[in-house]
Amino acid sequence: MIENIEIRQLHSIDEMNQVQALEDLVWRGDAIPSHQTLTAIKNGGLMLGAFIHGELIGFNYSFPGFVDGKVYLCSHNMGIHPEYRGKGIGEKLKERQRKTALQMGYHLITWTYDPLETRNAYLNLSKLRAVCHTYVENCYGEINDGLNNGLPTDRFQVEWWIDSEYIKGNTEPKLSQSAIIPWEMTRDFPQLPDFDIIPIEQLIYVPVPADFQALKKMDLELAIDWRMKTRNIFQTLFDKGYTAVALERGKKEPVHHYKLLDRSLIHK
Repeated sequence: MIENIEIRQLHSIDEMNQVQALEDLVWRGDAIPSHQTLTAIKNGGLMLGAFIHGELIGFNYSFPGFVDGKVYLCSHNMGIHPEYRGKGIGEKLKERQRKTALQMGYHLITWTYDPLETRNAYLNLSKLRAVCHTYVENCYGEINDGLNNGLPTDRFQVEWWIDSEYIKGNTEPKLSQSAIIPWEMTRDFPQLPDFDIIPIEQLIYVPVPADFQALKKMDLELAIDWRMKTRNIFQTLFDKGYTAVALERGKKEPVHHYKLLDRSLIHK
């Protein structure tokens, strides 16, 4: 993790232009216009920048959301310069986002991510202690980029209750029963077998590929199979009252496991 990094809130149009340029670099186009991000941050939104020696190398952008009479912060996107990925910058940005959002009066931050991207899952659930019980099918429609090409853009919509006892680690449910969804190897990659019955216990472990992009690159058909089968599993369990609370990384296995708890055992 890089130590000499500065995280600060951004306010000016010049800073929004810097963010737009970095977003162009990270996603190779389709960046949010500077005038739109500037308008959002002047009306309850938040833009954070990560700097090293004065150079913008990461950002986190969020804007206000409103549903059922309640206001929350919608964390729309976060980008890290390719040369600085995997160095803990995303975690630093999210922690500053939490601190600043609390100062602004927010209690909840939401965002989406691909449940088969385990690096994001580990940060969001295991490190930040966000939770998820909402699965969105093909959330963004067809996206023809390296990460999403050829697959439905299914997403977890996570909730980050930023002033809760759960997020502080002060509440851990005691569990007596658990179940594991089985997986098997096919050629060089893991696969979910066909099954009709999903086990129901207090705690359920759901496998996902440890490196989904590598699997997808070598076998798109198998990647689609993982997408569709995990879609069914997560939707079924969420409908039955479960919540995804963590991702446990296997040290030598080609899969990691989501931990899903009975929602009644989690206290915000």
